[in-house]
Amino acid sequence: MAARPTSPHLSVYRVHRYTLLTSGLHRISGLVLSLGLIVLVYWLMALAAGPAAYAHAAALLGLGVFKILWLALLAVFSYHLCAGLRHLVWDTGRAMERAHSRASAYLVLGASAVLFVGLALWLLGRGHAS
Repeated sequence: MAARPTSPHLSVYRVHRYTLLTSGLHRISGLVLSLGLIVLVYWLMALAAGPAAYAHAAALLGLGVFKILWLALLAVFSYHLCAGLRHLVWDTGRAMERAHSRASAYLVLGASAVLFVGLALWLLGRGHAS
C-alpha cells in the first residue's frame, strides 16, 4: 500500500512569503500580548489591594523601562488587531487570491502603523494634559 500524505498536507497549499510572514507575525503578536497580560493582572491586583499597593504599582509601572514596554505592547496590539481583521475577512473566503493577499499584507502593515502612531500620540498627549 502506498504511503499517503496526511491531511492537510503542506504541499497542497500555495502560501506566499508575505502571507506566511504576516500570518506568523499575527500568531507571535498574540503570544506577546498574552505575556503582556501578566503586567495587566499585576496592575489589577494592586488596584484591588488598596491605595498603598496601587501607589507602589503605579510608581513601578511608571518607570522608563515600562513606558517602553507599554509602547511595544501598543505596537503589537495594533498589528494584532489589524491582522486579526484580515483573518476574519479570509474566514469568509474572500481576498484569498495572490494579488489580494499581497495588498492586504501591505494594508495590515500600514493600518497598524497608523493605528499605533494615533494611539501613542493620544496616550502621550493625555499624560501632559492638566
